[in-house]
Amino acid sequence: MAWSQDEERMLLQIERYLVDEDPRLAARLESFNERVQRNERGGRARAPRKRRGRSSARLRRSTVIIMFSWLLIATLIATLLIMVLRHEAAALPF
Repeated sequence: MAWSQDEERMLLQIERYLVDEDPRLAARLESFNERVQRNERGGRARAPRKRRGRSSARLRRSTVIIMFSWLLIATLIATLLIMVLRHEAAALPF
């Protein structure tokens, strides 16, 4: 559906006002409109990126770090318990 002359005139006034008041926003909107038009025409459509390799490597790396941390915590707790039990056993009178 085509715009009437009054509607086109009002849109041009709004556009001029926008460019005068906030040129950065106007430039961003123009860039956005160009990208939308390009995608509608089928130009330079991006293919979705595959991140499986990286994310699984990160997952494996973080899993190893977490497992090592838990092992270290368990070892420290066991060591402290052994030290406390030995100290209490030495302090007990027979």
